[in-house]
Amino acid sequence: MRKKTTFEERIEVVEYVVKHKHSYTEAAKHFQVSYQQARSWVLKAKNGGYEALVDNRGHHKDESELTDLDKANLRIRQLEAELKDKELVEQFAKKLLELQRKG
Repeated sequence: MRKKTTFEERIEVVEYVVKHKHSYTEAAKHFQVSYQQARSWVLKAKNGGYEALVDNRGHHKDESELTDLDKANLRIRQLEAELKDKELVEQFAKKLLELQRKG
């Protein structure tokens, strides 16, 4: 029953429960989301307003917000990713040469 929802859809679910006095079960069925998710959104909205319904997963800091340590860690991750990519290319080239010799 997984479904990606927009911020506006989450607001609709909350209003369906709060304003129209429907149960979490009814809201879950009506909007095709889980009971737990409908309940979670309603509780978040009651405690933190509609702003609490915003999905912040994957949120990254702006360059100006990064500390020197954050910048260094970011650079390390970039270099590690580049190194891993190079290793994969080398392994692929090695395997390709091996297959060409056999075939």
